[in-house]
Amino acid sequence: MQVAEHIAALRAEGPLLASAAEQGGPDAVVPACPGWRMRDLVRHVGSVHRWATGYVAAQQTSPAGSPGEAEMLRAGPPDDKDLPGWFLDGLQRLIDALERADPALTCWTFLAAASPLAFWARRQAHETAIHRADARLAAGIGLTPFPPGLARDGIDELIMGFGGRASKRGLRADPPCWLAVHAAPGPAATAPGQRDAGSVGPGDWLVRMAPDSASVARGTVPDAEAATVPERGGCALTGPAESLYLLLWNRGGTEGVDLRGDPRGLRLWRERMHVRWA
Repeated sequence: MQVAEHIAALRAEGPLLASAAEQGGPDAVVPACPGWRMRDLVRHVGSVHRWATGYVAAQQTSPAGSPGEAEMLRAGPPDDKDLPGWFLDGLQRLIDALERADPALTCWTFLAAASPLAFWARRQAHETAIHRADARLAAGIGLTPFPPGLARDGIDELIMGFGGRASKRGLRADPPCWLAVHAAPGPAATAPGQRDAGSVGPGDWLVRMAPDSASVARGTVPDAEAATVPERGGCALTGPAESLYLLLWNRGGTEGVDLRGDPRGLRLWRERMHVRWA
């Protein structure tokens, strides 16, 4: 996805989050974020948008320090009824900053990207999209679909970006195992028997976990590993990009996903994969 596409995603996902927050009410419990109510979710995302805007608009090249979670949950107006407007104001400021930024913008980032502008547009698009899902689930109104391209891009950011960093922070396994992810092109997961376990193609992802190291990559699982999935601790997931996006972000289950082999790789991912800003 290009910067303009990520900005378009922000423009679409942000109002959906605000609408869900209004429907659910400030006291609605957010299942994916233990201890949070809807007001906490809105304050968190609104604070993150303002934090990101600061780097882009000021072209800040060194980390200024991220706001602590407690600080973010106190941010915004004191009256809950004013939270949606405050949130949408911050969203628009972020969109404006991204649209006005020079493509050659230089500022601080914390994941590899084609450019700092590409990083911030992408990161904020997925920050907003995943929390939009949280808001709708908290409101009890069900999820509206993610565009497949956005979902696939989100899987890539999660595995190659945050997963690559997590490999140094505890995403390990003893005995070794791996997790292969394939986003099927159609609306439904591949039916059992139609795809070899671990057989993945271009645009797929592979997470390898060993006792003292872990790695992430785009590409195929070697045939020797794919042929012995249960014995070698391999787990292959095939399904619609949207289902995999939510599953890998711990916002959804395996419904609609074809899981082959030893599920330990998926279990370890869901237990040990933690998103950090720096």
